[in-house]
Amino acid sequence: MHPGIIGAIAGSVIGIFGGVVGTYFSIRNTNGPKERSFVMKASAVTWVAVVTFLCALLLLPAPYNHLMWIPYGLLLGFGIRKFNETQKRIRDDEFNERTES
Repeated sequence: MHPGIIGAIAGSVIGIFGGVVGTYFSIRNTNGPKERSFVMKASAVTWVAVVTFLCALLLLPAPYNHLMWIPYGLLLGFGIRKFNETQKRIRDDEFNERTES
């Protein structure tokens, strides 16, 4: 088999494995049911968005496929920030609920 094909397959498998492990530990390290629910939903949205981006990258003809990096980069930064803010708010709310009881 050609080394480039082996590298592409190995890189894809490692990338998917990293995403699965990251998703697992993100869900596992939550502190309460509301936070866990949010992280599960956010993870599903992220997986769909990344798969959609990769499909567009592979299926659109050049140079349009390269233009997909612009919205991906902007939405990725926005999404990470929003995810972290929402998760912190939920975590704080759940902590306050536990301490008030």
